[in-house]
Amino acid sequence: MITGIGAVTPLGLDVPDTWRGLVEGASGVGPITHFDPDGLPVRIAAEVKGFDPEQLLGTKRARRSARFSQLAVAAAREAVNDSGPGALADRERVGVIVNSAIGGLPETQGSVETLLSHGPRTVSAYWVPSMIPNMAACEVAIDLGLHGPVSASALACASGNAALLEARRLIMGGEADVVIAGGADASITRVMFAGLGNIGPLAERNDEPERASRPFDADRDGFVFGEGAVAFVIESARHAAARGARVYGTVAGGALTADAFHLVAPEPSGQHAARAIALALDSTEIEPEEVDYICAHGTGTRANDVAETRAIHAAFGEAAEQVPVSSPKSMTGHLIAAAGALSALVCLLAMRDGVLPPTTNLERADPECDLDYIPLTARRATVRTALVNAFGFGGHNCVLVLRAP
Repeated sequence: MITGIGAVTPLGLDVPDTWRGLVEGASGVGPITHFDPDGLPVRIAAEVKGFDPEQLLGTKRARRSARFSQLAVAAAREAVNDSGPGALADRERVGVIVNSAIGGLPETQGSVETLLSHGPRTVSAYWVPSMIPNMAACEVAIDLGLHGPVSASALACASGNAALLEARRLIMGGEADVVIAGGADASITRVMFAGLGNIGPLAERNDEPERASRPFDADRDGFVFGEGAVAFVIESARHAAARGARVYGTVAGGALTADAFHLVAPEPSGQHAARAIALALDSTEIEPEEVDYICAHGTGTRANDVAETRAIHAAFGEAAEQVPVSSPKSMTGHLIAAAGALSALVCLLAMRDGVLPPTTNLERADPECDLDYIPLTARRATVRTALVNAFGFGGHNCVLVLRAP
């Protein structure tokens, strides 16, 4: 049972502002302010705006922690507050799974620059413990005083989905009653944009940042790199019922597969992503015709959007033509490890409010992307069952099935 949600995203510092922006089709993309992008081919990103880590954590702790961990703590606190009293009553039975694909890259880049310019003794003693990818999960556990199982995995852009799936496994296996689960990444740095710029997957509409992220559009040219954190309180049905918790929905099932094809490109036919979708549905005994909405991975790259469309067709058959699909990345950019968690947020709040966020900037559909992608404006709908797709560098495929309570 999912009983609490927290989010820090390019659309807002909490869930209400993020959800409002998603439904209204707002854009969180703009010129890069985290560093000077002069000389780089891409100078836009989806940054979290107005976040003050010192207000959240105090000056000393903020200086000793990485930005991705700070965002994760903020999202986890909101999720716990949202879940109501009693969620953390037995802290030895509460676990944490906050996945990060990259970890503290800004802190790593800063420490390397300090080393080269001022020598080894000037490098912060807190650089190593702040930048390692498991630290967001550990910081959340420390912040909330949680003593259950704490872990982190890196599945690239599928990391957020995988966290929810692993949380379900911990609860179903009896290892925890409650798990704080989600994803966090914050790596908007010069070295990241130099590297991705050389690979070529980033959108380059520097003069029109709000129109840059265009999943499934014929004129798309890549994804917009972003940052953020999304967290959930997930608990056993018994635990939630015992404290009278309000329930957003359930993690009904899911599946993982691998393309085993390329470091960064998806397998073009989408066959292994399709298998992840089919296995996820099989794990819940839900038929494709019962799915009311798919929150797509939908990055906006030429290859990914076509492969995902093919995967949905292969897994759903004739039902693919009926199911509505949209991509929140058209508004938030790609939040990397937080991306799948954000998509889960979209599905759960769509169930609550009966509205599907749009795929903004979808002005001229790619003929190879021929599904119902909810272009431009939100749509009213009843959602009882939703699918969350997440596919990552290296060939990770992770699909979740969420059900209304």
